Amino acid sequence: MTELARTASPAHSIARVLVIDDSAVARGLMTRWVEEDTDLTLVGAAVDGEQGLRKAEELKPDLIVLDVEMPKMDGLAALPLLLKAVPGCKVVMASTLTRRGGEVTIRALSMGAADYASKPQAGRLAGAEEFRRDLLTKLKALAPRPIPPVPTQNQIAPSAPAAPAAPTARTISAPPPASAPAKKMHAPVAQPPQTRGTPRHTGRPDLIAIGSSTGGPQALRDVIAAIPADVRAPIVIAQHMPALFTKILAEHLTKAGKLVCKEAEDNERLKPGCVYVAPGDFHMTIRKDAAGFYAVLDQTPPINFCRPAVDPLFQSVAEVTRGAALGIILTGMGHDGREGARMLRNAGGTILAQDEATSIVWGMPGAVAEAGLADEILSLSEIGPGIVRRVKGGL
Repeated sequence: MTELARTASPAHSIARVLVIDDSAVARGLMTRWVEEDTDLTLVGAAVDGEQGLRKAEELKPDLIVLDVEMPKMDGLAALPLLLKAVPGCKVVMASTLTRRGGEVTIRALSMGAADYASKPQAGRLAGAEEFRRDLLTKLKALAPRPIPPVPTQNQIAPSAPAAPAAPTARTISAPPPASAPAKKMHAPVAQPPQTRGTPRHTGRPDLIAIGSSTGGPQALRDVIAAIPADVRAPIVIAQHMPALFTKILAEHLTKAGKLVCKEAEDNERLKPGCVYVAPGDFHMTIRKDAAGFYAVLDQTPPINFCRPAVDPLFQSVAEVTRGAALGIILTGMGHDGREGARMLRNAGGTILAQDEATSIVWGMPGAVAEAGLADEILSLSEIGPGIVRRVKGGL
């Protein structure tokens, strides 16, 4: 992309991308994809971590695509040096869908990488196209936000009201809840009209549900580490991740705190004080019978382009707890979780959302906040204590 194109529109910010990968084929594909995208501009490419670090110090990119396995200096060794050399730069790890790739990726996310994109196995053309879409979507979501020009007086016109969003598949429509003012909001959010809904549940939650996506692994690590071992409610998590990675995530969460975390199994009974992560490529919903709560897994079509998705998990939690539940929406792109949070709050449950300042992407929590569904909007460091306060009977 030319410099003229980059400066043509002051309202359109084009993110500067550096690609670091030792594979000539992968590097060639990724650089071409970035060059072809009108929202991104390629500033350079490097064949290993050492060369990448030199180029990052010189070019100061907004975004870096970093391969995991490289000679001289691999992705894990290069990551902290890159983050130090270019403060504020967002790094996306390019990793393979293998056990080792998953292990390294989760470690990289815990060290400060913003996200990852999964490389396909060699020769899989369909996988390459999926990798392209995933990589470009994540790069653009992580890009610095464009700053629109300030309109002149004669450019200001009344805004037409936005049309309501169509409900997603498997979303049960419900009237918006009566809103309580949310704490620690960074900007005014639209509040839904007052309704005569279900009374709010004020006791200890029977179930805790968490939804997250981009930036979620590190956020989950911080939240789970803050929760004591004697928490009485099961914790269920929908994190947007592929199969295999979710199992590794659960193992890392176990090491991070005092709770036993595992990938959920179909029809598995939920135990108090245990954490259950929805497996990659499966939706997880919660059911209840005389013996208590249990998880149900299915591979029905993706919801909000995701499987697992947050919406069906939260909707099922609302149904089985009748509002005696706590929902938390952490960092992530898109709006998955908004309709599930609406249903949970309508049933009488409580919703916490991560704030914009500590979110890698304020898409999912922002959608909940802007819909007036968050009881509190908290920094990442406050969410764990907020959960503890509620499970111990405080508000």
